[in-house]
Amino acid sequence: MTTESGAFCAPEPAPRPPKAAEGPFARCVLCLEPTEYAESVKGIVLCPVCEWQEAQRTACSG
Repeated sequence: MTTESGAFCAPEPAPRPPKAAEGPFARCVLCLEPTEYAESVKGIVLCPVCEWQEAQRTACSG
C-alpha cells in the first residue's frame, strides 16, 4: 500500500445536495443554525461551520 493511493485515508464523502437559492432553509442537526440547504433535503444537513468542523475531525492525520 502506498500513501499515493490514499489507502490510509477515509473514503470520499457522499455528494452534497444542491444549495437552496431561497428559504425556507433546513436547520443544522448539531447547532440548529440555518443551513445552505432547503428544508426538503432528506438526511443529515450541517451548517457551513459544522461542516468545516466535521471535515477537520475526519481528515486524514497521515
